[in-house]
Amino acid sequence: MTTEIPALPRPKLGEPYLLTPGPLTTSIETKEAMLRDWGSWDGDFRAMTAEMRSGLVELLGDGKEAYDCVPMQGSGTFAVEAMLASFAPKDKKTLILSNGAYGKRAVETMKYLGRPVAVLDKGDYLPPRGDEVARLLAEDPEISHVVVVHCETSSGILNPVEEISDAAAAAGRTLLIDSMSAFGAVPLEPARLRFDAMVSSANKCIEGVPGFGFILAKKSALEAAKGNSHSLSLDVHAQWSHMEKTGQWRFTPPTHVVAAFLEALRAHKAEGGVTGRGARYADNRDVMVAGMRELGFETLLDAQWLSPIIVTFFCPADPAFCFSRFYDLMKARGFILYPGKLTVVESFRVGCIGQMDEYVMREVVAAARDVLAEMGVESAAPPAEALIERARLAA
Repeated sequence: MTTEIPALPRPKLGEPYLLTPGPLTTSIETKEAMLRDWGSWDGDFRAMTAEMRSGLVELLGDGKEAYDCVPMQGSGTFAVEAMLASFAPKDKKTLILSNGAYGKRAVETMKYLGRPVAVLDKGDYLPPRGDEVARLLAEDPEISHVVVVHCETSSGILNPVEEISDAAAAAGRTLLIDSMSAFGAVPLEPARLRFDAMVSSANKCIEGVPGFGFILAKKSALEAAKGNSHSLSLDVHAQWSHMEKTGQWRFTPPTHVVAAFLEALRAHKAEGGVTGRGARYADNRDVMVAGMRELGFETLLDAQWLSPIIVTFFCPADPAFCFSRFYDLMKARGFILYPGKLTVVESFRVGCIGQMDEYVMREVVAAARDVLAEMGVESAAPPAEALIERARLAA
């Protein structure tokens, strides 16, 4: 006899589900944690910061002893720039593996920093592979670091970080990982792959609210990063050194966001940590994708590359379909979608993360069915040329 797991509680009345890769739908308990004020220099808040840092390091699993956590005020992009500026060298090339908007943003960031780069651009559909990275590293001894986006949310692709790590390590190069939308739900274990630093954010798979990012880095890499940053406020070594000495953030911390994040981190642990959280998100994806395909929608990616974070769908070719109207009608039913971010075809995205479960995803599919009928869309199939292009690039 099996016991049915109850559905997660719904958001507050009138509050829609955010089907996005963050900010996302948070629990009532996480919201309520922000109702108290905290003194940024007070011992209680210093203890909260210490608990948060150690809790995040714990998520690395085996091999975590070599790493420390450095939280950084601001959005996820602030934290990515902090990581790149602090760890990417000024006198050697950094290889950026790009297959979407966030790889392109890393390239743009490095150009602002004036740091030399090489780029492997795979377009929107395909992941960078280990053998490609190995070849590029063999051809260019000036490359010292490699940057990969763990989950490229512009397409929803989950990149093969383990084989990329193996290629970088075999060539004696250093790996930096943008795990913004994957950390906390997809394993990232030093015992299985080698990296000097990775970056994520409070409002992603831990299910906190926006306000800070965090860098998990080898202590040896943190020590070596002294003086490498271009910025006072985004200097990861300076932030880490100050926290180690005082237990405090260098500049005003997002106190309410930290309180909310601690509540979310405790809930993450109670759910079963990375394994439990990832399993729920994968169920969300599978139920939602199966239902949307029954309606006639097609995913941008083949099944092997679909992440449990967010899924990109082609917009239907039916002339009655208009994404802005589809968006508004879905919102009216309690679901906020995410626009597409591809350059080649029209698309939209449906997030699988946040305080949602498979029961909610069934409601998403039912709402999409009703909206298509209301719009008079007879077929959700994409343009034929979109499928032809997907097949060509995947061949």
